[in-house]
Amino acid sequence: MIRPAIALGILAVCASAVSAQRRPLKVYISADMEGITGVVSADQLSPASFEYSKAREWMTAEVLAAIAGAREAGATEFVVSDSHGNGESLLLEKFPTDVPVTLVRSFPRPLGMMEGIDSSFAAVMFIGYHAATTSTTGVRAHTMSSALLTRIALNGTSQSEAGVNAAIAAHYGVPVVMITGDDAIVSETKQRLGNLEGVAVKHAIGFHSAATMMPETAQAQIREHAKIALGRRAEMKPYAITKPVSVDVSFKNYRPAELLAYLSAVQRVDAHTVRLVAKDMIEASRFLEFVTSYDPAITP
Repeated sequence: MIRPAIALGILAVCASAVSAQRRPLKVYISADMEGITGVVSADQLSPASFEYSKAREWMTAEVLAAIAGAREAGATEFVVSDSHGNGESLLLEKFPTDVPVTLVRSFPRPLGMMEGIDSSFAAVMFIGYHAATTSTTGVRAHTMSSALLTRIALNGTSQSEAGVNAAIAAHYGVPVVMITGDDAIVSETKQRLGNLEGVAVKHAIGFHSAATMMPETAQAQIREHAKIALGRRAEMKPYAITKPVSVDVSFKNYRPAELLAYLSAVQRVDAHTVRLVAKDMIEASRFLEFVTSYDPAITP
C-alpha cells in the first residue's frame, strides 16, 4: 500500500515532468547573407545582382538546416530574423508548417538583427555571419554598414555584428550557441564568446574572395552542429556587457559625427567618432539602429 503522502509526491513529480515536456523549447535564429556558402561579392548581395536569387536559396537552405538540427535536439518553436540588406531575403514558402516559425522581415527595428528576442528563448544561433569592420581577413568584413562605418565598440571593445547581437541576447539572459560564416568570424566569435559551436563554410582569401564548401555539404554540417549546439546550451554563457554601456561609432566621413554631436546625449570623441552612454543594450541597439538608418529624406 502506498501512503497518501508518498502518492502525492509521486504525482507531483509526474506532473512536473509532464509540464517540462510541454514547455516550449524556443530557438532564435538571426540570419545574414555575407557568411553564407558561396557568397563572396556584391554579385550575390542585392536584388539587382545576377546571383542574388541563388544566394537567397542558399541562405534559406542554411537556416532550414539549422532549424532541422535544432528540432532533432528538441526545439519546438522558432523566431527567425531575416537580417540581410532590406531584410527580405529568406524565402517564406520554404519554411516548415509543422512547427511554429515566425519570420521577422524588413527594417528598421528597435533591436535590429535581434528583433523579437526575449527571455523565453533557450538559445540563439547566428547563420551566415561575417567578420567585423576591423578585421583584415574576413569576406565582406563590416559592422552594420560597410559604406558608412569603420568601427563600432561597446565599452571600448571593437565589435562584430555577432558581438553586438550576442550582447542584446545577453540582456535577456540568452546565450549564443552556434555561429556559421567564414573562418574569420567563427574564430573571432569563439575568442569573444567562448567555445560555442562554429561552422566555417568557407575560408577567407580576401574581402571579395574565398575558398568555399558546396551548399549541400555546408547544410549538412550546419544541421549536425545545430543539434549539438542546442544539446550543449547549458554550457554556454550569455555575453553580458557591463552597464551602463559606452557605445562608440566611428564614421568614414566627418559630417555624421559633427551633426550627431548636436544631440545633448552624444559626445564627439574625435573627428570621426561619437559616443553614447546607454543605460543598457536595448538603448544601445536603438541608438545604433537610428545612426545606421536615419535619413531626413525618408518617406513615407
